Amino acid sequence: MVSPAVAADTATGPEGQKLTVSKSSGLAAAGETVTVSGTGYNTEKGIYVAFCVDNGAGRTPTPCVGGVDMSGESGASVWVSSDPPSYGEGLAEPYKGSGHDGSFSVRLKVRAKDANTDCTKPGVTCAVITRNDHTRGGDQSQTVRIPVTFGGAGSSTATSTPGATASTATTTGGSGATGGSGTTGSQSTGDGPLASTGSTALTAGLTAAGLVAAGTGTWLWARRRRSATRAG
Repeated sequence: MVSPAVAADTATGPEGQKLTVSKSSGLAAAGETVTVSGTGYNTEKGIYVAFCVDNGAGRTPTPCVGGVDMSGESGASVWVSSDPPSYGEGLAEPYKGSGHDGSFSVRLKVRAKDANTDCTKPGVTCAVITRNDHTRGGDQSQTVRIPVTFGGAGSSTATSTPGATASTATTTGGSGATGGSGTTGSQSTGDGPLASTGSTALTAGLTAAGLVAAGTGTWLWARRRRSATRAG
């Protein structure tokens, strides 16, 4: 007898967005790659897709395990935007669809911890999230969370998100599921760019030179270097 497929977990955003992750419970702590997809997103607003500490309703999910993916190759986060600033061209993944019917499907590497953040610690809830990118500071209209547990650290989304069903959680920008409130590392709850792990964060002063992370150079430079290498 063939075993039934594991049901994907879903969450609903404040404007009716639907976020789905192929697996959210019992993940291997060392890391697993999951498929994250969404529908009903506003294509006029770019988003980040990442795995971050959930600080509760109305607060920016941060820090994010793996930090900012500066080269677009690590899989720790994905920038989705159909109209990014000039420095994001060729780096951001465009939406499918248009208007408020934007959809996407990306692969995301999810692991339990890095040097500064440990999602297996008591009181810490981490989630696969979407949130508006740095061009929409303070706008929580596309913040959607799906809590994640690792092997031996929990059993389902329902136990991590009050009021959620076994496979469905509802999240609103300021009044949805609260998730966890514990944090680790040097936490920021501001509305700046996608927060990285611990004290390494994207600078708020984004310029046409690209997205700059402390001590790591520019995202744009890394992308262009990679493109040049391929062309050669």
